[in-house]
Amino acid sequence: MHSICLFPGTFDPVTLGHTDIIDRALPLFDELIIGIGINSGKVPMYSVEQRVEWIREIYKDEPKIKVTSYEGLTVTFCKQVNARFILRGIRYVADFEYEKAIADINRKMDPDVETIFLTCSPEFSTIASTLVRDVIRNGGDAAQFLPGVVAKSIQQQKKS
Repeated sequence: MHSICLFPGTFDPVTLGHTDIIDRALPLFDELIIGIGINSGKVPMYSVEQRVEWIREIYKDEPKIKVTSYEGLTVTFCKQVNARFILRGIRYVADFEYEKAIADINRKMDPDVETIFLTCSPEFSTIASTLVRDVIRNGGDAAQFLPGVVAKSIQQQKKS
């Protein structure tokens, strides 16, 4: 059986915390779909196209990774892409409580989809896209929190 996992998120921007979870999940599944959720209630800092491009560039040599965007319920999207697993990264206990509630609702909506939690590596536990966006908005250097491709792209955008 081909195991497909969806890693949903906004990835605005994709951080080293995200890539830590992705890299460590790769051996667990036959295919890992990075799903950039479009949330009408949020105004992202970076376009969906930009975020898809970043992830594609980071993982251009990894055939097990696919990148796409989606709208609507994550469990509905899982059915569309035949994913039986949802991957979620956990930094702190508060993350787990929030993510468990979502996993419980998803399980009630579709008992065939299982949520898998991976804790992030300690060196990435403080990295959150929200904080990284604040650093960028306020003119700080966020490169230490970002994959090289993303940091370089953001630097180039600042110059133009």
